[in-house]
Amino acid sequence: MKLVIAVVHGEDERALVESLTEREHRVTQLRSQGGFLKQSNATVMVGVEDAQVEDVLEIIRRTCRSRTEIFNPAPPPILSPGEFVLPMPVEVTFGGATVFVVDVERYERL
Repeated sequence: MKLVIAVVHGEDERALVESLTEREHRVTQLRSQGGFLKQSNATVMVGVEDAQVEDVLEIIRRTCRSRTEIFNPAPPPILSPGEFVLPMPVEVTFGGATVFVVDVERYERL
C-alpha cells in the first residue's frame, strides 16, 4: 500500500478531489499555504494499493497545471539614508503539483 501526498495550488484542489472521488479513491485534503508567494495550497492525501498509484498520478497530471504570474518583490527592509531601491517585477512559475509517494507499513480504517 502507498500514500500519495500531493501539494497542489488552491485553484486546482476542487477539480483534483472531484476527479479522484469519481474514480472511487478516498481523499483527505488539508488547507496549506506556500511560503514563497503566500498562495493558498491544498495538501491532498490518497491511500491506494500499489497498482493504483499510476492512476492517481495521471489524475494529478491532468488536473493540476503550472501558471505564471508577475511578482513584485518587496523593497529591502533596511536602506541607508538617501538610498532608493525599486525592485523589478519578476515572472514566477507556480502551481502544478509536488507529489510524494510513500510506503505504508500499516493501514486501519476505524
